[in-house]
Amino acid sequence: MNKKLVAYFSCSGTTKELAEVIAEKVGGDLFEIEPKEPYTEEDLDYNDENSRCTREMSDMSSRPEVGEVVENFRDYDTIYVGYPIWWGKAPTIINSFLESYDLDGKTVIPFATYHSSGIGESDKYLEPSCEGANYVSAKGFSMNYTDDEVDEWLNIE
Repeated sequence: MNKKLVAYFSCSGTTKELAEVIAEKVGGDLFEIEPKEPYTEEDLDYNDENSRCTREMSDMSSRPEVGEVVENFRDYDTIYVGYPIWWGKAPTIINSFLESYDLDGKTVIPFATYHSSGIGESDKYLEPSCEGANYVSAKGFSMNYTDDEVDEWLNIE
C-alpha cells in the first residue's frame, strides 16, 4: 500500500488551501510544517533587507528549525511537499524539513504556490535535500489555479 503524506508550509493560507485539496484528492495525511520560532509579520517583510525571511533566503545554507515532527514518517511512501515561492525558491525551512528525515526509497513530489514569479529554481535547491529519494520535479501553481490543473498534475503518479 502506498501511504501518502501532504506536508506544507504556508504563511498567507494559499499553500495550505492547495495542500488540503491535494490531500483530499490523493487520500493523504496532512501535516503543516511550522517553524520552531514562528514568523511574525515583521519577519515576512520582503521589502526589508534585514527581515528574517530576507536573511534566510540570502543564505541558502540557512536551515530554520522545524517545530513538530511527523509521527511514523517511515510509514509513508510518497511525500508531497508544498510551499510558497520566496525569491524564486522554496523557503529554506523546506530543506530543514526534508533533511530531518530518512527519505531513502521514498518518492518526494514538491509543489509550490506563487503570485507572479513562477516556480523559479526550486528543484535546484530542493533536490539535494532529498538524498536517496525518487525526486519528482516541482510543480508551480499560480494563486488562481484551477481544480482541473491540480487533477492533471496528479496524474504523475
